[in-house]
Amino acid sequence: MKIDSLKTLLEEELKDIYSAEKQLLKALPKMAKNVASEELKAALEEHIEVTQGQVERLEEVFELLGKPAKAKTCKAMQGLVEEASEIMEEDAEDAVLDAAIIGAAQKVEHYEIASYGTARTWARLCGEEEAADLLQETLDEEGEADKRLTYLAERFVNQEAEAENGSSNGSGKSSGSKKSSGKSGGSKARGR
Repeated sequence: MKIDSLKTLLEEELKDIYSAEKQLLKALPKMAKNVASEELKAALEEHIEVTQGQVERLEEVFELLGKPAKAKTCKAMQGLVEEASEIMEEDAEDAVLDAAIIGAAQKVEHYEIASYGTARTWARLCGEEEAADLLQETLDEEGEADKRLTYLAERFVNQEAEAENGSSNGSGKSSGSKKSSGKSGGSKARGR
């Protein structure tokens, strides 16, 4: 396809974002299933619903532009989802894995923030104000999701992950005892 205008570039970006959101809809339940923290699980599960709404909003944007809602494989999201999957396969203490999953989720949020911000700006430049407003709505949601993840990380997940250093018996091997603060669900088995 020849990209000969900003509007064509916008349409291609929207196809990429549409693919990213659909990939994320498949990845988020797996991430939620692998966390120990009930608060983090709730945040990820809530974002599944938010993401579904974002997919529907993107479909509305395509409609406003007179184009079919069509995805073009987003290789960036593919890589981020693959990285998150690899993290979830690691043998890690619960709190440490939760911290890693927050990091992976924030990489996704930052990618989405960049993508939606770009698409919103291009839509405005193309005179597509209604589409730009819808994209801004999603951009705001992505920013809120990122803030919530930061809050959870700073409030307790990262501290609990750091405390996991104390569960080592000094020989570098895990003593097998996992701490439970009540906040994170302790050593609850993950659904791998």
